[in-house]
Amino acid sequence: MEYFKGMEDKGLIVMEGVKGGHDGMNQSSPKRFRKKKQEQLDIPALANDVRTGKRTSLSKAITLVESSNTAHKEQAQTLLQELLPFTGNSIRIGITGVPGAGKSSFIEAFGTMLCKMGKKVAVLAIDPSSSLSGGSILGDKTRMEELVRQENAFVRPSPSAGTLGGVHKKTRETMLLCEAAGYDVILIETVGVGQSETYVRGMVDFFLLLVLTGAGDELQGMKKGIMELADAILVHKADGDNMRPARRTVQEYKQILHFLQPSTPGWVSASLAASSLEKTGLDEVWKMLETFEETTKKSNYWTVRRHEQTRDWFHTMITDHLVDSFYNNPSRKVQVRDLEKAILNGQLTVTQGVNQLFQE
Repeated sequence: MEYFKGMEDKGLIVMEGVKGGHDGMNQSSPKRFRKKKQEQLDIPALANDVRTGKRTSLSKAITLVESSNTAHKEQAQTLLQELLPFTGNSIRIGITGVPGAGKSSFIEAFGTMLCKMGKKVAVLAIDPSSSLSGGSILGDKTRMEELVRQENAFVRPSPSAGTLGGVHKKTRETMLLCEAAGYDVILIETVGVGQSETYVRGMVDFFLLLVLTGAGDELQGMKKGIMELADAILVHKADGDNMRPARRTVQEYKQILHFLQPSTPGWVSASLAASSLEKTGLDEVWKMLETFEETTKKSNYWTVRRHEQTRDWFHTMITDHLVDSFYNNPSRKVQVRDLEKAILNGQLTVTQGVNQLFQE
C-alpha cells in the first residue's frame, strides 16, 4: 500500500471515488460525498492546472474523460475544447509486440532515458481489463518502478475493456490531455492482442513492433499485415548470449522489410536491436525517431497523416454514436428481440431480418 500511496502523492493514482470506464462515481460512497465532488469540479481551473503540468489534475482529467456518466461526458468535452489549442506538440509512438517481447521493460528503460535527457514522457499503458470490474489491474505501474519515480514521467494504465486493437476507446482523448500538459513524447503500449493493430496505427505518428530473435520461427505465427504497419522492427533482449542471434535476426528483418510496402511514404522501415537490461541500443531508437520526425515534417506527411487520423476518428465516432442510439432505442430493442426469435426459429433469414428492421 505504501508503494501505491507514493504514486498517489505523485499524481499517478487518483482515488477520487471515480472509476474510469464505469458510471464515473463510486456507488458505495455517501450521497453527500458525491455531491461535494460534483460541486468542486471547476472545468476552467482544471484546464489551467493540466496546462501547468500538475499530475494529480491530469489524472483527474483523464478519469473524467474515461467516465461513461452523461454529465461527466459533457464536462469532459468542455475541458477538451479548452485544451485543444495546446495539443499536437508531441511525437506519438505506438508500441506492440509478440508475447514475451518485453514491451513494458523496453518502455521503462526507453522512457527513463528520455526523462534524463529532459523530455517529458507520458505512457498510456493499456492493461487487460478485469473480467469482474472492468478496471485495470495496474500491472504496468508495478513493473515500471524506475520510470514512475521520474519527475518528467506520467504513467497511466487504462483498462482495454475489450476494445478492438487492445486500446481503450478514450486513448485518443487521453493523448490530447497529455499533450496539453506539456508531454512531448507519448508512448502507447497495447496489450499485444496480435490483431487489429490498425487501430493503434491510426492514432500514432510512429509504430514500433518488438520481436525476439529467430525471425524464421517467429514469422510462422506473425501476420504479414502487422509488419506492414510497422515503421520499425526492434529485436529486443539483444544481450548476453543473445547478441549474435539478435544481429542475425536484424538482418533477416531488413531483408523482409525490403519486400514490403513501407507504412509511411518516404520512410524506409528500419530494423535494429536493443537491450533494456543492458541499456544498449536505446539511444539509436531515439535517433531514428528524430530522423523520422524530421523526414516526415519536411515532406509534410506528418501533418497529412494527423489530419487523416482525425478525419477517421470523426467518422468512427459517428458510427459509434449511430450504433449506441440504435440499441438504446426502446422500440428498436423490441424489434430486434422479435426478429432474433424469428431468425432462430427458421422463419426468416438473417438478411430478411435486417431488411425488415430498416425497411421504414
